[in-house]
Parts: sequence; C-alpha cells; structure tokens
Amino acid sequence: MISMNSKYEVRQSTIEDLNELSEIFNDYRVFYQQESNVEKTRQFLFERFEHQESIVFVVKDTVKGKIIGFTQLYPLFSSISMERSLLLNDLYVSQEYRKQGIGQLLLDKAKRYATHINAKGLALSTAVDNLQAQRLYERNGYLKDQEYYHYFLKLKKYEEM
Repeated sequence: MISMNSKYEVRQSTIEDLNELSEIFNDYRVFYQQESNVEKTRQFLFERFEHQESIVFVVKDTVKGKIIGFTQLYPLFSSISMERSLLLNDLYVSQEYRKQGIGQLLLDKAKRYATHINAKGLALSTAVDNLQAQRLYERNGYLKDQEYYHYFLKLKKYEEM
C-alpha cells in the first residue's frame, strides 16, 4: 500500500487548485475515451466551484508537490426517504500512483464527508470493464444494485458537448 516514506495530503479542493485539477481531470476524461480538452475541462470545473455544485477531494504528493488523484461528489436527495445522498461520480488516480492505496484514501475521505453531513449513503457507477475499480468498491462495502434498474435518456452525443 502506501509506503511510510511517502507523504500524501488528502483534502477538499478549492478554486486555487483549478489549473492543476484541470490537468488530472482531463487525464481522467481521456481514460474514458473522451477527446483531450484542458480548457473545456477547466471551464467545467470552474462552474462546479462557482455554483457550489460539487465537492472535490484531492490527494497531493507533498514530496513532488502535485495532485495525484481526486474524487468528485454531487448531492442527491431521496423523496421517498427524505434524506440526502451523494453521488460519487468521479474517482481517478494518476497511472504511476495506482495500486498504492490512493483510491482507498479518496474513498475513505468521501465516506467521512458523507457521514459528517449525515448522508444516507454514497452511490456510484463504473464502467463494466473497470474490474480494478469494482474490486476496490466491493472491498469497501459497495453493493451492486439488485433492486432497481437504472436508465438514462441521452439527449446529446459526447462529440457535441
């Protein structure tokens, strides 16, 4: 896992992280076969910060002074239970830092935050072929939904966005 001589800082991201966060967020999008576009990524993240529409946690390698992973949470609400939940929409760790426990640090931080705000739970989805992420989530108690089917109405093609 994480070596003792390495130092990692896990914290909530702020607007001051925007440029550096945009770079790693763009890498994340490219990982999911999206066209690289750092400026559009920067604008997207700026709007999330500006409108307080999400919470982003980052892991920073304090030795190298760079962000090496992040997770982004969006608020959700259940009309049935009348409780808040969070959508863990994005989780990414730079390639060279994978299998070192960075993803676990991010999941732990998201869970602590959800507990702190008294959320009902955390929801997430991942690509069917992202087996490494699925194993991480399942080790942390996330369960595949066996009760509901999830649907999505696609209004735009990715290329148009």
